[in-house]
Amino acid sequence: MSKLAEFTVRPEPDDPHLSVAVDGIDHEGRAVTASVVTERPLTLFLNSREIVTMMTIGDHPDLLAAGYLLNQNMLKADDVITGIDYDEDIDTVVVRTAVKTDYEEKLKKKVQTSGCAQGTVFGDLMEEFDKVALPKNARLKTSWLYALTRKINTEPSLYLKAGAIHGCVLCEEDRPLIYMEDVGRHNAVDKIAGYMFLNGVSAADKIFYTTGRLTSEMVIKTVKMGIPILVSRSGFTAWGVDLARKAGLTLIGRSRGKRFLCLSGAERLVFDADLAHVDEDDRKHARKGSSGDHD
Repeated sequence: MSKLAEFTVRPEPDDPHLSVAVDGIDHEGRAVTASVVTERPLTLFLNSREIVTMMTIGDHPDLLAAGYLLNQNMLKADDVITGIDYDEDIDTVVVRTAVKTDYEEKLKKKVQTSGCAQGTVFGDLMEEFDKVALPKNARLKTSWLYALTRKINTEPSLYLKAGAIHGCVLCEEDRPLIYMEDVGRHNAVDKIAGYMFLNGVSAADKIFYTTGRLTSEMVIKTVKMGIPILVSRSGFTAWGVDLARKAGLTLIGRSRGKRFLCLSGAERLVFDADLAHVDEDDRKHARKGSSGDHD
């Protein structure tokens, strides 16, 4: 496909379906109106089988559905999706494939809440994880990293408007390409996976940016998508680091201003930026995780 433009998909903070105004009072007892993100159920079917009910902000249900199935190993890269039907009235999305799969049988009904620890990882994912060979010739210039974080953190977003949300961004060199948000970071990842699958986007030369912690789940999903570099403003978990090293994934966390920490895959880094010309964080656009390793 043709080269993606910068912010081909970007947040839509003014979409009235994604947040609501709620009246309350502040710490001084004054009346205030706050923007609060929406959270609604989305029940996913694979062909005729109900798979899961996810809590989501409600945008891009087709991408979320396809990406969830891919990242849970229920769809393979060579499976053919013949249709994705979304019914807003009953909060249901149906993914139809040319050949019915057996993966529906692996699941009992499970509600995936908005709590970020609730992302589901199946045992057979680890078998596939061990088989992935990430491209060794991928590179991350530090000048790209600083440009990406500046562009992402200043882009108008639902996070900056209402908070309580995670962002994930697919990037190439110093260009953010696909920027997704959701109440759970696993949903934001799955939307990007769905976009890549449905639009034939190559992963070999991409960088994945997330606002959340670098957990085992984030590492597994990034490796599963074939992306060689994962970056976050937030911190790490020990298992996330262990898995990244096992897979040969470049793992960069605590990326704030001119600072970052690389705990895996440092051989892909190219130190080309002059730190004297790199600005520290602008507190006006501070993101979640910028003052600690919160998720």
